[in-house]
Amino acid sequence: MKIGFIGLGNVGGKLVKSLIRNKFDLTVLDIDLNLAKKISSLGASIAKNPKDLAEKVDLIITCLPSPKICAEVMEKKDGIINGLSKNKIWLEMSTTDDSEVKRLSKLVANKAAFSLDGPVSGGCHRAVTGNISIFVGGKREIFEKILPVLTVMGKEILYTGKLGSASVLKVITNYLASANLVSIGEAFMVAKKAGLDLKTTYKAIKISSGNSFVHETESQVILNGSYNINFTMDLVVKDTGLFENLSNKHNVPLEVSPIIFKIFKEGEKKYGPRAWSSMIVKRLEDACKVDLRAESFPSELIDSEPEKKGYEI
Repeated sequence: MKIGFIGLGNVGGKLVKSLIRNKFDLTVLDIDLNLAKKISSLGASIAKNPKDLAEKVDLIITCLPSPKICAEVMEKKDGIINGLSKNKIWLEMSTTDDSEVKRLSKLVANKAAFSLDGPVSGGCHRAVTGNISIFVGGKREIFEKILPVLTVMGKEILYTGKLGSASVLKVITNYLASANLVSIGEAFMVAKKAGLDLKTTYKAIKISSGNSFVHETESQVILNGSYNINFTMDLVVKDTGLFENLSNKHNVPLEVSPIIFKIFKEGEKKYGPRAWSSMIVKRLEDACKVDLRAESFPSELIDSEPEKKGYEI
């Protein structure tokens, strides 16, 4: 199966390396030509434009920053839609609006091609090793057709049902991670003000009912002071905004979510859209004039698990 990959940023740039390591025929494209050239040097080809890429491959993967950007890549004159033909597959791996995936899938279907949504979760450090998790929605038989590709990019692969379901689940899980990140900052600050050692606090939370994936990972780079989670503030604002849209669409009267959205909007304004998302705890550090630091924590997360072939769960 020939694969085309558009979007070589923090996540996409790592996923394509897993494809290259596993000897897939790969064509790539990114608005930043330098990123494309770096991947090309590892063994991929570079397409002229999205249409050219779609014409050359069987599976087209998009991993882009926003629904707006994806729509442009899909629908412009030299976009993916105009390069599609019968039985080609479009896999949307961006975190996006499920209604937008469904809208674009109709244009894909007009070309006798197929659509799947397949966002990833688990942190960029796990994308490096191919141990990230992948949710996939769409026709079961199309999912099974590309499963060999999914199992080299990710470890745990979950088929979620109809098209769009994976995108909804991704938005939900990202919201939970964002809420957890804010609460972790508050927990550490209360511990610090109470005179507790933050390294001990980290260990206590890790072995307690208050533990979480976000604590085990992002807390480490917060306590180091690098905040380097390889995920930026503007992306959290986008994702929490998508969660707000979902709640409004389904008439769910949320209380916590609007507060989380407001906090990250303020963080984006104060530290910049491209600041690491874990810097959201710095709002509290600045307000209290206290840095949340402890010794022996890494400046960047590294997945210590060996790369393994993925599987459907």
